[in-house]
Amino acid sequence: MKYTISMSPDALRSRVGRMDQVAGIQMLQLDDGKARGCRIARFYTGSGLEFTVNLDRCMDLSSASYSGAAMGWRSTTGDVAPQYYEAEGIRWLRSFNGGLLTTCGTQNVGPPASDSPESGNGLHGRIANTPAEDIRCSQAWSGDTYLLSLSGTIRETSVFGVNLALHRTISTQLGSDVISLRDELVNEGFTPAHFMMLYHCNIGWPALDAGSQILAPTQKVTPRNETAQEGAQDWYKMDAPTPGYAEKVYFHEMKPDATGWVSAAIVNKEMIKDGTGFGVCVRYKADTLPSFVQWKQMGTQEYVLGLEPSTCKVVGVDEDTAAGNLEFLQPGEKKVFQLEYSPIYSKEQYENLAAISNSTDAPIA
Repeated sequence: MKYTISMSPDALRSRVGRMDQVAGIQMLQLDDGKARGCRIARFYTGSGLEFTVNLDRCMDLSSASYSGAAMGWRSTTGDVAPQYYEAEGIRWLRSFNGGLLTTCGTQNVGPPASDSPESGNGLHGRIANTPAEDIRCSQAWSGDTYLLSLSGTIRETSVFGVNLALHRTISTQLGSDVISLRDELVNEGFTPAHFMMLYHCNIGWPALDAGSQILAPTQKVTPRNETAQEGAQDWYKMDAPTPGYAEKVYFHEMKPDATGWVSAAIVNKEMIKDGTGFGVCVRYKADTLPSFVQWKQMGTQEYVLGLEPSTCKVVGVDEDTAAGNLEFLQPGEKKVFQLEYSPIYSKEQYENLAAISNSTDAPIA
């Protein structure tokens, strides 16, 4: 059940010494192991929603919970400071902490590029391991709404290379159970620059468990390879942790709602059975994120479901270049990406998502 604060701003202010008694943003620094030195921002809204933004890792959502229930999966690496990033090949995995969000791009999404030793375009690119700069934190009333907002800029640039700036804003408000993310990717260079963006949203237990199911308005499902083809009819059904599980990846064609947004969620078996239980929903604006990737990884410890809105598929910059599928930003041009994250904890939420889901009927290519 969501806790609500049902009083006027003046009535609330008269009952607390500072607003951080009920909601706020704490600016902190990690100080242990490979995480040492990472600047983080801890949000709490007074509704039961808490989440952490790692300022030195693309302002990604390194953890999130609602009323004590984890929303995102955390890998065995834990938080890793950017100085430990290894760009070559698939060594990106050495610092992949999971979290509710890991951003992939901007120069590669998917397997390493053929020139990765020189360019650093290993698995999923460099942006997730890049610190933010020009960070701005705001905690203030706007009329009757107490807004919490954090903004910063993450740059992908080099001499003789691209000059891209990712302006990110993460926001919520007092009493809210929704995390809002807005990205503005700008080409600040003087030549066209290709870009690839994938929002690697990693959902774990307790939303993910044996019997959990995906709810999504998917119109067609395409298995990435033969491994995914096996058991493809059960793409939306989750298994118990399975030793030696081989990951399965599916590409989806989604149907946006009347406002242009897509809602994709994972709910556990209790939520399916009687409307109680827990789930996590990822919403995104589909006009600039036309692709959607599902990462089904049912292994032990590597027990995670990836719900991944993107500009591209996870085939890598080499294959997209050969196929002529790369997108480019002209000098001064920008693209805006919008996402929202929220817990699912009520029968009404579940029924609303189930009503627009096509998971059980979507054709498989």
